[in-house]
Amino acid sequence: MLNKKIALVTGGSKGIGKSIAIKLAEDGYDIAFTYSSDENAANDTLEELNKLGSNSLSIKKDMSIEEDVKEAIKEIEEKLGTVDVLVNNAGITRDGLLMKMKAEDFDRVIEVNLRSVFLTTREIIRPMIKKKYGKIINISSVVGIMGNAGQANYAASKAGVIGFTKSIAKEFASRGVRANAIAPGFVETDMTKVLKEDVKEEMLKNIPLGYFAKPEDVANLVSFLASEKSDYITGQVIQIDGGMNI
Repeated sequence: MLNKKIALVTGGSKGIGKSIAIKLAEDGYDIAFTYSSDENAANDTLEELNKLGSNSLSIKKDMSIEEDVKEAIKEIEEKLGTVDVLVNNAGITRDGLLMKMKAEDFDRVIEVNLRSVFLTTREIIRPMIKKKYGKIINISSVVGIMGNAGQANYAASKAGVIGFTKSIAKEFASRGVRANAIAPGFVETDMTKVLKEDVKEEMLKNIPLGYFAKPEDVANLVSFLASEKSDYITGQVIQIDGGMNI
């Protein structure tokens, strides 16, 4: 199909990123996604995307490294075209109490969760400006709004994503580029499955809706923000947390 829009999802091989990539493929986008380590998961995701009729591309890169980002975007533009929708989803956790947190654990979380957002956005923004249209959707976290004991590094990175999003929304609104952040609460993924049942039960007490989100819930919101239905929305932080932070 000619003139299909291109979406890039960082950290798109599994979990929330995979659900976002699949949903956007269902919406008719050609998909490029990056991943850092799990090649089997990336291949499975790529196969699913291709079955949906998406001309898709998986790229193994560390999006916190400037040269990797440049190489990834160059490959996407050569094989698919310029990016219309960017979803900055790549992220890690290295939790620990502040007094015991290693500097390298703080730095690495900031690099993957925040520096990658800066580098990737900077690399794709010029073509968006030329087209006078683009959507940037950054996956933050409710922890970036509320804070959380034992996650000072993660909370700082996700709060940084919010400040970055609001700044670029102001910077590029006149050029037709919209930027918004999504702040999920507790989402059922491989990262959260390892938690003990008593920990999950305690978390549920803080969620008025009484259940955890699924990756598809976040993907549906991304789908809306990527579409023309959200064209008058920019610079916003939308919480999807079951009421955790009312």
